[in-house]
Amino acid sequence: MAKVENNPIVRGISGKIGNLVFRPMPNGETYVSGVPNFDRRKFSEGQKDHQSRFKRAVAYAREAAKTQPIYARLAAGTIMSAYNFALSDWFNPPVIHKIERVYGRIRVQASDNVMVTKVLVTILDEEGKVVEKKEAWKVDPSTRSGTDWWEVDLVAEGKVLAEAWDLAGNVVKGVL
Repeated sequence: MAKVENNPIVRGISGKIGNLVFRPMPNGETYVSGVPNFDRRKFSEGQKDHQSRFKRAVAYAREAAKTQPIYARLAAGTIMSAYNFALSDWFNPPVIHKIERVYGRIRVQASDNVMVTKVLVTILDEEGKVVEKKEAWKVDPSTRSGTDWWEVDLVAEGKVLAEAWDLAGNVVKGVL
């Protein structure tokens, strides 16, 4: 790879010209190299899996950046685009921080890099059968408990299974 310094002819050039690739660097230098050849490259199963996941993420981000206004709101005033936020959301599932029983209610603290869209709480008996199941509601953010909390009225006893979804359709489960 050749490094070009102080040459006004190649200043500002980027991309491929013939069999040469010009790569401008942030410090103002330009590197020139031959076109890479990937003909004999063999991808591992892990690489193929990631490439497949990335293709699905790109398809989601292209559509969601146009149809979900929250991504544009998050991108406003930053160097990132709505597409970048949508892509990041696809790769980052929500997180359930805490599940607790308080005064006949079940509270779930769940967060996401963009937003949690739904929390579903299920009560299971000792054999794993569903006793009770309801969608939780988001706690009013003006209360002292903050914006990450969801609540549901469930009175049955048993194991508590909480599921949280984000805008990209990722789901995560937590158990109490």
